[in-house]
Amino acid sequence: MPLDPQAQALVDQAAAEGRPSHGEMTLEESRQSIVDSIPLAGTPEEVARVENRTIPGPAGQIPVRIYTPRNAAPLPGLVFFHGGGWVIGNLDTVDTPLRALANRSGCVVISVDYRLAPEHQFPAAADDCYAATCWAVEHASSIGVDPARVAVGGDSAGGNLAAVVSLMARDRGAPPLAFQLLIYPVADHDFGTPSYLANADGFLLSRGSMIWFWDQYAPSPADRDHPYASPLRAEKLDGLPPAHVVTAEYDPLRDEGEAYAARLARQGVPTTARRYDGMIHGFFSRAGVLDQGKQLIDDCAAALRTALA
Repeated sequence: MPLDPQAQALVDQAAAEGRPSHGEMTLEESRQSIVDSIPLAGTPEEVARVENRTIPGPAGQIPVRIYTPRNAAPLPGLVFFHGGGWVIGNLDTVDTPLRALANRSGCVVISVDYRLAPEHQFPAAADDCYAATCWAVEHASSIGVDPARVAVGGDSAGGNLAAVVSLMARDRGAPPLAFQLLIYPVADHDFGTPSYLANADGFLLSRGSMIWFWDQYAPSPADRDHPYASPLRAEKLDGLPPAHVVTAEYDPLRDEGEAYAARLARQGVPTTARRYDGMIHGFFSRAGVLDQGKQLIDDCAAALRTALA
C-alpha cells in the first residue's frame, strides 16, 4: 500500500525540518527528541488511579508507574516496557498510550523505567524488566492484580524486552506469564533484511538509527547473538506464553517481527500477527495524529481482554 496520508504528513514534516537521525545527535539530544514527541500521543485520558513508586531491582531501585483503570479487583495485569532503542524514552513517553490501553483493556498496567544504555549496557535493561515482572507477580494482590493473569508487553525495544522476559521466565521456571504483547519488536540485529533495506531512510526510524541503538546497547557481537538480546536467535521458542505481534509496513523492523511471529507459531505457541499497512514505526505513541495509532491501541486492548479473560 502507499504510505498512510497521516503518516506521510509526519514524514514530510520531519524532512522539511531536516531532523537528524539518532546517530547524528548527541545522547542528550536523542533523549530530548522522544520527549519532544509526547504531544503526538494526544490528550492523556483519566484513569481511576495512577501511582508512581519504586521497586527493588538487581542494581538498585526501579521506578514504575501503575495505572489502575477501575476499582474492582483483582484485575489482569500488563507489565509494559517502553520503546526507544534501549537508549531513550521513559515513563512519560508512553504515559498517554498506556492510560488508553489500561482503560480499554481493563488491565492494571505497570510501566517500567528500566536502566538505559550506553550507561547500562546489555543485559541491564532485560534484567530490570525481568525483576519488575517477578515483582508484579509476587506482589499482585497488593496492586489489585490476579497473579494468574499477568502479561508482558512493549513497543519497539520494549517489545524486544517483553519477548526476552518471556524467554527468561520460561528458562528460569518463573514467573508464570499468561501473554506477550509485542508491538513492532526488535527481534534480531540483521540490518540486511528486505524491510531494513527498503525502509532504510525517510520513515522516521532509520537503519542508521537502529545500528546506533545496537552499538549503545550491545556493542559486543557475542552479546548481540544472545537470545536475551536477539530473541529470534533463540534455539527453541516452545513453552512461551501466547503472543500477539504487531508490525508496520514501512518499518525497518517489520521482517524480524513477522519472522518471530512465524517461528512462535511453528513451534506451537498460540500466536496472532497483524501488519498495519501504510504505517510507520512508532505509531503506538502517535495516536493523537495517526488514526491507525488509535486503532492499534484498541486492537491491543482487545487482544489483552481475550487472552486474559
